[in-house]
Amino acid sequence: MPEPLETAALYREIARDEWSRMAADMPQPLTQSEIVQLRGIGDRLDLDEVREVYAPLSRLLSLYAKSTKRLGADTSAFLGEPDTTTPFVVGVAGSVAVGKSTIARLLRELMSRWSDTPRVELVTTDGFLYPNAELERRGLMDRKGFPESYDRRALVEFLTEVKSGAPEVRAPFYSHMRYDIVPDAHVTVRRPDVVIVEGLTVLQPPPAPNDMAVSDLFDFSIYVDADTAHIEKWYVDRFLALRESAFSDPSSFFRVFAELSDEDAVAQALRFWNEINLPNLDENVLPTRHRASLVLQKGASHAVDRVLLRKL
Repeated sequence: MPEPLETAALYREIARDEWSRMAADMPQPLTQSEIVQLRGIGDRLDLDEVREVYAPLSRLLSLYAKSTKRLGADTSAFLGEPDTTTPFVVGVAGSVAVGKSTIARLLRELMSRWSDTPRVELVTTDGFLYPNAELERRGLMDRKGFPESYDRRALVEFLTEVKSGAPEVRAPFYSHMRYDIVPDAHVTVRRPDVVIVEGLTVLQPPPAPNDMAVSDLFDFSIYVDADTAHIEKWYVDRFLALRESAFSDPSSFFRVFAELSDEDAVAQALRFWNEINLPNLDENVLPTRHRASLVLQKGASHAVDRVLLRKL
């Protein structure tokens, strides 16, 4: 999916082989066992992809974080104030099944291995979905993942506290097994060097002119992109894989799908895709791609083909 002509000029377009040359002097940061633990169901992440694509990306992000911290310290010195530099916040956006969760976990691991950014935390926006009971009350259960299904105000308040330098900030915890927010469970962030925020619609513009967008609180943002036909296939393949694993757990919200035949499972996955995930992608996710600092464009194999980096 090429960038529209009006935004293409804002980016450097870097082919895979050119981008991978930046990894020439970097050691392999992860073992195959570590990669297997990080990747999600359906992702085909391997040693080459980590070394050639994500190791250079993690280094670039670490450099951005270091430069931002230095600018904050210089500004404090100029003002004659103590250094109050706050965490560097990275947003990761993209469709369901495009691999953004794996990429966010991978970047957390890789960035923590650079000396400039040893403390990295990851927060997913799933924790800011309204609880199922509230979604039912609002008639939004079939629009879970659409912008209106999130407590946007709570997410903005959370990130505002992070960027204000609060010593400890808590985010709600979401269970994919229960398909709901877990009461009294939290993810706690204690002034790390970097906070990665991953979610479908984190690059959405503000809903009203005087409102703050979530992305206003990002220092850098990544959009994970792929052809819609590829994402649809990945979504169906993931649904089939989950049917054999997580869906079979008696405590899973999706236990009802565990006994479906292959044919029925594919049909069910396509219904979810065509009625929920594709409309959300077309209406709310894909239109935010041009707002990203960097776009990772994947091919049919899940491997990154090229990188678009916004010019400074």
